[in-house]
Amino acid sequence: MKIFFDVIVIGGGAAGLFCAIEAGRRGRRVLVVERNGRLGRKIAISGGGRCNFTNLYTGPEHFLSGNPDFCRSALARFTPRDFIACVERHGIAYHEKTLGQLFCDGSSQQIIEMLRADCAEAWVEIRLGCEISEVVRSGGFELRASQGDLAAPKLVLASGGLSIAKLGATDFAYRVAEQLGMRVITPRADLVPLTLHGERFAPLRALAGVSFDAKARCNGAEFREAALFTHRGLSGPSVLQISSYWRPGDAIHFDLLPGLSAGDLLTAKRRSAAELATVLAQHLPRRLAQTWCALEALSRPMSQLAERELASIAERLHDWRLEPSGTEGFGKAEVTAGGIDTAELSSKTMEAKRVPGLFCIGEAVDVTGHLGGFNFQWAWASAHAAGQYV
Repeated sequence: MKIFFDVIVIGGGAAGLFCAIEAGRRGRRVLVVERNGRLGRKIAISGGGRCNFTNLYTGPEHFLSGNPDFCRSALARFTPRDFIACVERHGIAYHEKTLGQLFCDGSSQQIIEMLRADCAEAWVEIRLGCEISEVVRSGGFELRASQGDLAAPKLVLASGGLSIAKLGATDFAYRVAEQLGMRVITPRADLVPLTLHGERFAPLRALAGVSFDAKARCNGAEFREAALFTHRGLSGPSVLQISSYWRPGDAIHFDLLPGLSAGDLLTAKRRSAAELATVLAQHLPRRLAQTWCALEALSRPMSQLAERELASIAERLHDWRLEPSGTEGFGKAEVTAGGIDTAELSSKTMEAKRVPGLFCIGEAVDVTGHLGGFNFQWAWASAHAAGQYV
């Protein structure tokens, strides 16, 4: 026996729940289907457990897509201030950490409970541990589910991407979209640590756990934030950010002394008996200074370095070139880039142009934000847009 709803939302994460709330408030009978045994598993681990739920400086320039303008409409109609109003209405205390990033004072669970409460208030039904084995288009949509067959004239794909598979990430949204004749841009791991393999980089693996302030540049983009050495390569905010622009074979250029003049620093010490590594350790972590000198420059007393050598060393400090061998993949990626092609969707409603009644939102769509709350804001904004039309 089939159970009928006005709207079925597949995915009980940020985008799915928020879309369900908006649709429920408009009087729709809404069902959220989630294959996991609990809601918002990705929300729960975000922001170190405190959920970086938005960014005050959200704008289209913080998003990557095959169509950079696609996100403009949804972002303009549901802003960070709109979501902050939701948070404040529930009495959730929050703070700005840095660069406009907003976090809960308490835990991510507060955001999950806020969404759960709003779903209840909007009479949204939620089914956990419910697997969908088949989606059939027949005027509306019929779903073969582990908890019984379902049907609705409107279907929302909000099941996310492939990042963090241990939380239950799957390619479900992509498979359904392709089944229904829509184009999917090949997904790739994004906001992801990079790996450094090969004998040349062996000394860097001994720096695992060492962080440093850096400006990372690649393919015209640059980010100045902390970078971190790992046992496999590089991570930290600046590296995760630049990973969005890196492609295999590209080099990443690091300015190890952003905001300073390496030339002036070295020239001021050129008559010193101190070793180059000792001088650099005044501005870099000591172990990094020593390892960098071992890799890039012979660490002799400053007084023994010619002016031309100092100029070369200064240049390399501002442009340390590393060529990653790859990424740590979807298992460590914050988000998935690529996904359902935005050319298939209305930027106003998020409805599929060639499949009436099908809506695609959140990470499943080819819109990827920078690190720092932007992807959550896209989830809220795209969900809000779809929720007004389902």
